[in-house]
Amino acid sequence: MTQARLEFWFDFASTYSYLSAMRLGPLAQKSGVKVVWRPFLLGPIFAAQGWTTSPFRIYPAKGHYMWRDMTRRTQALGLPMKKLDNMPQNSVLAARVAQLALGTEHGVAFCQAVFSAQFGQGRDIAEVPVIRDCLEATGLSGDLVDRAAQDDNRLVLRRSTEEAMARGIFGAPSFIIQDELFWGDDRLEEALDWAARHA
Repeated sequence: MTQARLEFWFDFASTYSYLSAMRLGPLAQKSGVKVVWRPFLLGPIFAAQGWTTSPFRIYPAKGHYMWRDMTRRTQALGLPMKKLDNMPQNSVLAARVAQLALGTEHGVAFCQAVFSAQFGQGRDIAEVPVIRDCLEATGLSGDLVDRAAQDDNRLVLRRSTEEAMARGIFGAPSFIIQDELFWGDDRLEEALDWAARHA
């Protein structure tokens, strides 16, 4: 029997991706679902819709609600949260490094460390020292920062973002099972259930 497989598409700048990244592992294991972590960038997708920044900044009421909702959700999940003034943060460096890190056994831990640094500690993930700290904290070499800037790795991220757009992804987190798309942290359990039933 083929193991159920779910693709987790995330942008490190996404608040709700933080929630999913921190709770996905145990839920997927319980459901018997294999998770493939797929970093991408929301910026080009927003730009294609005519937006110059996150809708949470374009629509103040939506942004106010999001932060209040994040406070409720993180408290319920026992996760730390710092409200950031410089949202959305530039997540390009983190995504490029994550592509390399996810080729190792420590990749998921690195991604979680980046989310925790940003939303749990209020650090700026666009800064190289922050990413190096996340690498070292999860047993990975800080040299991955230098490798992440190479042209071939930059192209991988560009192509991943283009793939996300082609597959109909418009926000993060998104979960794809074959061609079935689920959007939002509040659809995580439903996506896992779908994956388990359609393996």
